Amino acid sequence: MAVGYQVQDAMLDAAAVEILIARTICSGKYFIVVGGSVSDVKAAVSTALRAADEAVIDHLVIPNVHESVFPALGQSVVIDEEEVGALGVVETFSGVSIVAAADAAAKAARIKLFRIHVAMALGGKGFCLMTGAVGDCQAAVRAGAEEGHRRGLLVSEIVIPRPAKELFQEYI
Repeated sequence: MAVGYQVQDAMLDAAAVEILIARTICSGKYFIVVGGSVSDVKAAVSTALRAADEAVIDHLVIPNVHESVFPALGQSVVIDEEEVGALGVVETFSGVSIVAAADAAAKAARIKLFRIHVAMALGGKGFCLMTGAVGDCQAAVRAGAEEGHRRGLLVSEIVIPRPAKELFQEYI
């Protein structure tokens, strides 16, 4: 945990980035998400990699992150009942890989990305939830799963064409 705080400080000193998320996650890891210009984010991540030495498990820079990723990551998305369609789920073995998978899914089709859950009470894994038309959910889940698979970290991918409304209860 101490290295996480050190890295976070080094990132803020190195470039004009904003800390969007910085917290401990399962199992004994520290997760940092920063935002800013592409060059500033790249500089901050480069600094973080040097400051952390061998403590970094995974890292990622998404130059043009989809606009739905941060609200879903912050679990601040509310779904109108008429938006509920098929339910798509992608699960990966790491927090970083689920953010990459969720971004790929959101860019691939017209879906509503409504949750990205990173590692808490999951043994370090992550999952993302999306809804939309069945075909769009299938395309988005396929894109997210391909990103997880490309990283060697895909756990599962599911599309439920007609999910029970109760599966969306806490988001409506």
